Amino acid sequence: MDRPGSGKKKVTAKGPQATRPYFAPEGLRFLRGLARNNNRDWFNERKPVYEAELKRPMLAVIDAVTGAMMDFAPGHVRAPESIMMRIYRDTRFSKEKLPYKTHVSAWWVHDGLQKTSGAGFYLHVSGKQVEIAAGAFMPDAEQLLAIRRYLMEHHHEYQKLAQARGLRRLLKDEESGVPLSRSPKGFPAEHPAAALYRQKRWGFSASLELEMAMKPEFAKMVADYFRAAAPLVALLNRPLLAATVKPRRPLF
Repeated sequence: MDRPGSGKKKVTAKGPQATRPYFAPEGLRFLRGLARNNNRDWFNERKPVYEAELKRPMLAVIDAVTGAMMDFAPGHVRAPESIMMRIYRDTRFSKEKLPYKTHVSAWWVHDGLQKTSGAGFYLHVSGKQVEIAAGAFMPDAEQLLAIRRYLMEHHHEYQKLAQARGLRRLLKDEESGVPLSRSPKGFPAEHPAAALYRQKRWGFSASLELEMAMKPEFAKMVADYFRAAAPLVALLNRPLLAATVKPRRPLF
């Protein structure tokens, strides 16, 4: 932090960019600087820039995307503040002790699955690129089993949605994560859905040039990607949402 007489120039935010659903160059420069100076002193000295040029524009992007999602994924609609992910890293159980993420991100989880994971929509803006993804990427053990069982019975529907022209035009299969070398316990080794239930995650993603984040149509573009993936996300969530519905007690 600056001190009187320290000779440091106080860093302040510029302009009303915060209300626009896209980013200014100042915000993306902040992320590149944070990647080189990932420490609390550097961040705190420039926190007004983070608030005005990254956090507020990101909330505006989320708000615009969420408004569009009312038409195709209303179960994922929540307040922008609950969708944006913290920039502060949880270092309690990590060997890497850097205090900050070097990107801003958002995760649109389905209502009722907030405390777990489920399938949802993801946006990530760093100082280098934009990443968009949709699917189930971190299911817990119970969700993993539920999705595998569901895909065993509904693999034809999943494959049809995964091969949809609109989806393939915008996103590609998420390649991160190594599938199991053999079928999980309780699942047959030979089955039309075997390749699906050997996976640990299911989804699609796209990496875009950073310049896209600075265009006025950025939020609309993100919503278009999410729209293309919405049927697949809905399918992956079906068994998870069914498990959250508690049976009613009989009246008598």
